[in-house]
Amino acid sequence: MDFRISPELESLRLEVARFVEDEIIPLESDPQAYDGHGNIAEPLLETLRAKAKESGLWCPQLKAETGGLGLSKTGMAVLYETMNRSIFGPVVFNSAAPDDGNMMVLEALGTPDQKERWLKPIVEGKVRSAFAMTEPAPGGGSDPSMMLTRAVRDGNEWVVNGRKWYITGAEAAEHFMLLAKTSDDERRGHTCFLFHRDDPGWRIIRRIPIMGPEEHGGHCELEFTGLRIPHENILGEEGRGIKVVQTRLGPARLTHCMRWLGLAKRCVEIAKEYAEHREGFGVTLIDRESVQLMIGDLAMQIEIGRLLVMKAAWEIDQGRYAQKEISMAKVHVANLLHLAADRAIQINGARGYSNDTPLEWIYRYARQARLVDGADEVHKMLLNRHLSNLGTDFWKWDVEGEAADHA
Repeated sequence: MDFRISPELESLRLEVARFVEDEIIPLESDPQAYDGHGNIAEPLLETLRAKAKESGLWCPQLKAETGGLGLSKTGMAVLYETMNRSIFGPVVFNSAAPDDGNMMVLEALGTPDQKERWLKPIVEGKVRSAFAMTEPAPGGGSDPSMMLTRAVRDGNEWVVNGRKWYITGAEAAEHFMLLAKTSDDERRGHTCFLFHRDDPGWRIIRRIPIMGPEEHGGHCELEFTGLRIPHENILGEEGRGIKVVQTRLGPARLTHCMRWLGLAKRCVEIAKEYAEHREGFGVTLIDRESVQLMIGDLAMQIEIGRLLVMKAAWEIDQGRYAQKEISMAKVHVANLLHLAADRAIQINGARGYSNDTPLEWIYRYARQARLVDGADEVHKMLLNRHLSNLGTDFWKWDVEGEAADHA
């Protein structure tokens, strides 16, 4: 793999870096910049989004004809890491979850009519979206075969009954994707539907309080009691809902990692800056071996994470699913982010535990990283499954000119 990036991508990275430094990071220290749930306030976000559009930095993950910049997955890795130097960064560029993944799957699988109706308003920043899959026990979580939400066909409509929870962004969303069981077929028993916030037959039971901070729209519990969805609102094909899930969640897990690397680097940045100036017992903190070990180890772990993310992104750019590569990146980077925040707080002492830096924000946010889009243990089980199936080929090198599988 050639790790060099193009001059054009470097120029774009520098533009994003300047925008984050000049326009976004200064807001982190302003209490008025936050909404009631610890995210950037909507009026301020609207202003920054307009500036990002004017600067040509909008939706880099989408094709030019969709309204984006047409970056590859490896290009996205470069930009997303740079965006998330600020805790507010990704949402300003319309590259934050859950809209990020929802836009990419609609672009990949939507019909022309669906793209016009459901995708275009999200791309333009006029509406937000949500992906409703996870259910409370005994329903489906990491195992979709346990799903209890059902959709039954009635003429040219489907009638949905069931419950979902921890649906990110639901309170602020207008456009929804919903995964429901449509048959008992083990392989083709799920279907993905599109519906609008104003459609009758469903409600938000509650916005679930979390350790926080929260994305816009929170994490909500939903109830479906006879929601009627036209057959034309099926995304993909009837019975191919798991394909939609795979198309969405694989890249979405990886884009999480891209962004988390940016936050981990910011933690090191804050820790190093403080350690270089804070004195105690006659020396600065950075001169203490224990602090050097902590920061040096984080620098190494971040670079390992970047390599894992880039390898997975490259695999996707080659047209492969990159399942094991994404799982490895997800486990490593999620744990890295939590470690980076924890060590940076430790080095900063009481300052790190306060609101004087974004470290405590990142620390609270980081704990969910090991749970969202598959817990650590689920990904390690999947890696073991790949190892059992592939044996020593788990670590094989691709040979130029030879066909590669799409695992």
